Amino acid sequence: MTRVLVVEDEPTIAAGLEDNLLMEGYQVEVVDDGLAAESRGMTANYDLILLDLMLPGKDGLSVCRTLRSAGIRTPIIVLTARGQEIDKVLGLELGADDYVTKPFSPRELLARIKAVLRRYQAPAESGDSFQAGALSVDFRKFEATLNGAPISLTATEFKMLRCFVQHRGEALTLHRLIALVWGEGVNLTDRVVYTHVNNLRSKIEKDPSRPKLIVSVRGIGYRFDG
Repeated sequence: MTRVLVVEDEPTIAAGLEDNLLMEGYQVEVVDDGLAAESRGMTANYDLILLDLMLPGKDGLSVCRTLRSAGIRTPIIVLTARGQEIDKVLGLELGADDYVTKPFSPRELLARIKAVLRRYQAPAESGDSFQAGALSVDFRKFEATLNGAPISLTATEFKMLRCFVQHRGEALTLHRLIALVWGEGVNLTDRVVYTHVNNLRSKIEKDPSRPKLIVSVRGIGYRFDG
């Protein structure tokens, strides 16, 4: 059974999320502050974390940063009521896989959850491993190293990297990249794609300011030259 950790300090919202997820067949645990979320995220085996940004004890962005720094790769969807692009972008920069802005419909949230879980739980495809210079990736095990040192990639970053590898040498438009990584019909801003690409570059490029693997193609999008 899929296990979901809900981190939400507003009792009404938390109860609604728990009910909706239980009805969908998920196993749910709810905590209402950042410190508890950090502790549970570190020690328990969840398939997904729904993480509110405005929390007592420790804010959601800090929790996300701590979990990713500790090598926890559990998919994270951040929930934000602020409605400010900077919060969404910061969450993605710190390793979240997606975001949903309050107020949201249960149908929208469930669709996002299923999409993230599909990306994370997708069966292995051909080309389970990849090597380019100092970068080594095992897509089957969700493991990556650079110069022999482990690097922590989110589920979305693994999916994006596999997509680039499979379309090596091909210039991908932002629209095509969204369709390949997130799925057809998913509506994302260009800024979200830029953030994920920059995050991936910061982890796999020798010099992210002068990328050699994921290169920008002016007026089109990106090309993988690894």
